[in-house]
Amino acid sequence: MITRRHFNALTATSLIAAGLPAQAGSPMHVLTSPSCGCCHAWADLARARGYAVTVEELTDPEAQKLARGIPRALASCHTIETEGYIFEGHVPFDALEAVLRDRPAITGLAVPGMPMGSPGMGDDPTARYDVIAFGGEAGAGKVFYRSGTAEPFDT
Repeated sequence: MITRRHFNALTATSLIAAGLPAQAGSPMHVLTSPSCGCCHAWADLARARGYAVTVEELTDPEAQKLARGIPRALASCHTIETEGYIFEGHVPFDALEAVLRDRPAITGLAVPGMPMGSPGMGDDPTARYDVIAFGGEAGAGKVFYRSGTAEPFDT
């Protein structure tokens, strides 16, 4: 028999879970550039969203990125591995979570360089930069998400 206390606890748990990102709690491995504070800032934001984050320092960044299929032109300071996808650089969580939810046939997403205002680089939701899908159906790269716009998925 379910008591009122059990019902309230189940309801509260359901409401909390409904507010979390689609993949909250998912293991996420972040490969950081040596001595790069913004890589750790991005990882901290992922933890705050409920991801189970581990961090490892890249030992040979160029070779390690190429081995994961990241085109040189899309490289940034850190690489994220989660649920079979690669996310390069300061990828906003709305774009990352759309990939994890929808499971497109791509290798991953990249934010080339280190745009000011991106997650870990100031966290300004109005900052404008493109998030590029690469590999698989995206080929060498195509715009997946336009940060700082009213309709970021309309590319």
